[in-house]
Amino acid sequence: MSNLQKIGALFEAYASNNVAAVSDVMADDIVWRIPGHHPLAGEKHGIKEVLAFFDQLSKAGFQAQPFAIAEQGDYVVDHHRGWSTVGSGLDLTWCLVFRFELGKIKEVTNFCSDQHRADLFFHEVYKLKAIPERLAG
Repeated sequence: MSNLQKIGALFEAYASNNVAAVSDVMADDIVWRIPGHHPLAGEKHGIKEVLAFFDQLSKAGFQAQPFAIAEQGDYVVDHHRGWSTVGSGLDLTWCLVFRFELGKIKEVTNFCSDQHRADLFFHEVYKLKAIPERLAG
């Protein structure tokens, strides 16, 4: 299976909430980078954290529709529409850069067409606890 086909399998597994199939294409020590200044932003380390991130996206009704996917060596670039109708909604384009190592997804970096709008949406959907409860002790 090519890396391009593995990304297709990842999207299919994500859409059907097939955790085992999602895990099959990821390296155990995967790093998934989510840009922004919102509750879901930051690096996710390992399959468990990436799956927890996916779980949160599904709770927000987040959906993805690929537009174009290209493969070059160990890299796959995915350009897609990502949207949700939860809250005030969100409908943006995103690019994900996947890097493969030993046949598994090792790193993913996510780029958003309107990071400010994405930050607003994620803050609306994923409310932070009030201070001082949100601060680490």
